[in-house]
Amino acid sequence: MKQTIYLILLCTLLVLTMGCTGNGTSNDVKAKAAWHQYSEAHKAKDLKRILAIIDSMETENIIGTPKADHLRGLAYDQGWQMQIAEHFYKKSYEGYASDPSQDWHTYTDAGYRWACLRFSRGDTEGALGVISKLMHQAEGNEAFPKRIESALLMLMANVQLQLHQFDEAKLTGQKVYEAVQQFNDNEHREGWNMAWACMNISDIHHKTGDIEEALEWIDRCAQGLALAEQEHHDSLMIEEWKGHVALLRALYQQESGHAAEAAATYAAIPHSRLMEPRSYTEAADYLMAAGRYNEAAYWYEQIDSTYLATDGAKMTFDIIATRLSPRYTAYRKAGRNADAMVIGDSISAAIDSALVWQKKNDAAELAVIYQTHEKELALNNAKAETRIHRILLVSAILLILLISYLLWRTYKNNQLLTAKNRKLYDEIEQRRKEEQQEMVQLQAAPEEQLTAEQQLYRRLCLLMDEQQPYTDETLNRNALARLLGTNAKYVEQAIRQCSKGETVSDFINRYRLEHVARLLKTTDDPIAIIGVLSGIPSRTTLIRIFRNAYGMTPSEYRKI
Repeated sequence: MKQTIYLILLCTLLVLTMGCTGNGTSNDVKAKAAWHQYSEAHKAKDLKRILAIIDSMETENIIGTPKADHLRGLAYDQGWQMQIAEHFYKKSYEGYASDPSQDWHTYTDAGYRWACLRFSRGDTEGALGVISKLMHQAEGNEAFPKRIESALLMLMANVQLQLHQFDEAKLTGQKVYEAVQQFNDNEHREGWNMAWACMNISDIHHKTGDIEEALEWIDRCAQGLALAEQEHHDSLMIEEWKGHVALLRALYQQESGHAAEAAATYAAIPHSRLMEPRSYTEAADYLMAAGRYNEAAYWYEQIDSTYLATDGAKMTFDIIATRLSPRYTAYRKAGRNADAMVIGDSISAAIDSALVWQKKNDAAELAVIYQTHEKELALNNAKAETRIHRILLVSAILLILLISYLLWRTYKNNQLLTAKNRKLYDEIEQRRKEEQQEMVQLQAAPEEQLTAEQQLYRRLCLLMDEQQPYTDETLNRNALARLLGTNAKYVEQAIRQCSKGETVSDFINRYRLEHVARLLKTTDDPIAIIGVLSGIPSRTTLIRIFRNAYGMTPSEYRKI
């Protein structure tokens, strides 16, 4: 018997091995087709299609998981979902960390982008940790991409500026220039690389107050653009960059006290070079420095109108700080007080809009990350099962009866669970009807027949129904008392006496859970988002108190 099983396993392994050979050409064709589909989806900026293609490429082993995570990070980055992009850059970077030689370019690019996103959200220490590790690996390493090395140095300089290490930032900027020169020597001194480095180094000196040095680096940037022009690069892009160089030169000349030269430099810039919001911002910066506030206000208006069609419904605090506030300042300094008041009202409304959008966006991104974790676990389980099945293909037949029995038991258990949950649901609905009838009776009762506690409780229930203050996670008895214009102690007494001994927390949570139940029945929103909208931002807390109150999880309630 043992010999028979051994022979069967050997035969199975042989068949599987034969099945894995001889299809290299087919795999190459499949890989080319997949990359072509990915390229087309990327050009169309179709996030769902991009992610589906990446999943397919990973499942079919065209790319490994770290590479797939890097591509996912790029896709979400392109879609401005930075929290999710950071999650995948981190996974890709850590996936290659044990052996970066698998793909130095993807490993370093993922690490650089992860560090950038950490720095952009204020995690300076975390960004510095990633930069330091990568720079240590770059020392004497010919395989380390030189372009990314110079980009890491530039990010390091910005971190040093953030930490007010101004001298160190200037030295790091000089290292960037030297690094660019080094890989330019190997690539025919590409003008674009020089222009990029010099413009960023100029910005470092400007931020540290060294205006004369900033002007010198801007001149070197112009030389790099001239070289790029000789190399026949994109003429439209070169014209755009010439506009940036001239605008920055005008700003620096103005700040260094050469107002006449600055005005002449600005006047000589053709309007055709001011092509996009960055140019508008630079023009407005110069005009504000020069005291030409009306003209500055014009460019701020151009910035706002350019973005309005694309992100008008997604107001963020960055947009308020970079677009609305400077425009308000320009109007005030130009004496256009009426326009300033209009923008001031817009800023006030925008802050409210930004708070709402940021809350919803954060919740949605967290939900995607949670779903991604679930998906990864399922994918890993599927891969493990596939490997096991390939080895134990014949042996699996012996488990069919056992699996069938377990499936039958599971089916019966699910039937029992469904019946139990249906009964619980009916009881919940009955209890809710009874509570509603009691509330209708309380609302209909003449006021002179009610005690002070009942009157206050009636007002409280109306407040909860009409204004839904329970959607604010910070709501407590003091907040309820303020909304009703009474004392917190009276609120607590009214709830305890009129709601069968409930505490204030129980009372608030009852309304929150009823709101959750309504959303579960009437929407397809993820449970995490429903919790946030109902004043319970913690998914774990939501599941715990929902189960305690209703005897089932939110997912089970939604099924019923």
